[in-house]
Amino acid sequence: MSTTSVPELYGSLVFNDKVMRERLPKDIYKAVHKTIQNGSHLELDVANTVAATMKEWALELGATHFTHWFQPMTGLTAEKHDSFISPTENGGVIMEFSGKELVKGEPDASSFPSGGLRATFEARGYTAWDPSSPAFIKDGTLYIPTAFCSYSGESLDKKTPLLRSMETLSDSATKLLHILGKEKVTRVDTTVGSEQEYFLIDKDLYNEREDLMLTGRTLIGAPAPKGQEMEDHYFGVLKPKVSEFMHDLDQELWKLGVPAKTKHNEVAPSQHELAPVFETANIAVDHNQLTMEMMKKVADKHNYACLLHEKPFEGINGSGKHNNWSMITSEGENLLDPGKTPGKNVQFLLFLMGIVSAVDEYADLMRVSVATAGNDHRLGANEAPPAIVSIYVGDELEKVLESIENGEDFTASDSKQLETGAHVLPHFVQDNTDRNRTSPFAFTGNKFEFRMPGSSLSVADPNIVLNTAVAEALDQICAKLEHVDPKDLETEAMKLVKELLKKHRRIIFNGNGYTDEWVAEAEKRGLYNLKSLPEAMPQIKAKKNKELFEKHHVFTEIEIDSRYEIYLENYSKTIRIEALTMLEMVKKDFTDGLMAYETALTDTAIQKKQVLAGAKCTLETSILTKLDTASEAIGLAVEKLEKDLAETQKITDSLALATAYHDTILADMDALRAPVDAAEEMIPETYLPYPTYSKLLFSLR
Repeated sequence: MSTTSVPELYGSLVFNDKVMRERLPKDIYKAVHKTIQNGSHLELDVANTVAATMKEWALELGATHFTHWFQPMTGLTAEKHDSFISPTENGGVIMEFSGKELVKGEPDASSFPSGGLRATFEARGYTAWDPSSPAFIKDGTLYIPTAFCSYSGESLDKKTPLLRSMETLSDSATKLLHILGKEKVTRVDTTVGSEQEYFLIDKDLYNEREDLMLTGRTLIGAPAPKGQEMEDHYFGVLKPKVSEFMHDLDQELWKLGVPAKTKHNEVAPSQHELAPVFETANIAVDHNQLTMEMMKKVADKHNYACLLHEKPFEGINGSGKHNNWSMITSEGENLLDPGKTPGKNVQFLLFLMGIVSAVDEYADLMRVSVATAGNDHRLGANEAPPAIVSIYVGDELEKVLESIENGEDFTASDSKQLETGAHVLPHFVQDNTDRNRTSPFAFTGNKFEFRMPGSSLSVADPNIVLNTAVAEALDQICAKLEHVDPKDLETEAMKLVKELLKKHRRIIFNGNGYTDEWVAEAEKRGLYNLKSLPEAMPQIKAKKNKELFEKHHVFTEIEIDSRYEIYLENYSKTIRIEALTMLEMVKKDFTDGLMAYETALTDTAIQKKQVLAGAKCTLETSILTKLDTASEAIGLAVEKLEKDLAETQKITDSLALATAYHDTILADMDALRAPVDAAEEMIPETYLPYPTYSKLLFSLR
């Protein structure tokens, strides 16, 4: 398709502002627009008109059903499809869709994770239309983005607390801007761009790996002779079939209004990335969920399997999802743009120090927000940021902060043109700071990049924490400045910036986050180093964190407690499934191949000695000896893993159970994998019951 048709294609399946403006009566459009912009209540008569218009639009595009599309605590999306048909007395049907059906749905709330909020017999739950996220059509169904709550009103999803956090940040940021004299600002939106990493592998090979199908990662498997050490895959030439997949993925996402912008090969073999244009946080989260779904769907059409696990392969990089975050006012101003004179930009420095304060005070919550069983394999593995949260501000801002600390005027460095030594190349101005890929939370010019989230994660969680923590920090800044005489405001603001910098200086680190020296330094600074989910999760119940969420009406205490239970339960279940899958693969499949090869080697050695008197059979004997050693180790490791799994069934406390899975079961799995992988390196592929790393990672064309 030619590029000229992209504007026509983009958003063609979305009931967006353009469609509403064209199809809704003016008064109805204004009412809906007011609801989206200000969060005001939508009357039922308005909803009825919107529903009728939405139905007619959807029918024109071939839709026959509608669904309330929501994001329960599984981290995935959920949907129940109802047709538009309504039977008539003459045996026919008419197509109906009411405002009530648009605004409210009633899914079963007891069958989703609730952390004790709902019992099995307490089934009623509600979905509520989110008009700020446009409806869309997919596979002949009208999808209506919704929030999901229990019968008694508690949030059972990711969207509700995200919307709450966006509102509280908007209120706090707007208040500070009014203090600074920008009273035209009516709201502040957080914007997000999520860079999505993923692996593509051959679908037929994927179907031969039980571990990939059931757990999303390989639980056994010796490394391929080649990994990523040649550094030849990152930004490398796209393979033709991969390029076709990416082209089709772009088309599908553009139809749904997802602003897919950048695509390229990533560091590891068969690893890739898609990055979108920034959007309002709520829509960005919805679109990232759609992106992950469409990646899998389009991959299947191309006979690929798309892997979104954070660590599908041992020994090479895993996949993350960088969360690029900023704040935009209703007047279109980016509050994280330092301008040409950042040292004198009081507004920028106040918002910067608000963020620095928030990250320092609530670094434990930021770690909790990205904690999953999969991401634990990735963080701190010299391929992703460490589990220690810190902030990188870059050379230019570091000098600004140093001048504030020392009470000196900041003199910006002159803009420098990049010198390449080749005169034919164009001249351009060099950026005032480098990038630091080892930093968990890095300032990158006019936004912060939170690099800790894993590839399969819903980015609602980190944005909920970030929004709420920053709102609290901005509230504290407002409390210090709201009664200051306007003529003294700039002076007092700069004093406050200096005070906050001194208090939270420890969280700023511009060095290499991969080193052991940084781990030791971070400990001296008193920073958290929460290496695993069981270690991190209790922090969500810390007094200061509960007070934060309750004060800003993002979570109630019972909602916090339920999430604590859900995350721990999910962690334990994930590792249990992995352990059982590993045992099944080793006992039923791998052992059979191992023994068959040992038998073949033994027969070969015996036959050789029968034919050739005095034959030493050195090679056969050496391999058999090593395989026998591996077999013995495998048997013992299987027994220990089975025994320890049985012991976990006796543990009733959720944190104790998760800790047992981390400390004992994962260690047992590592102990089993080591001899299996060692044996695999000696066994011909014809005896192996599954495809090797070499085939999985290097078979794409």
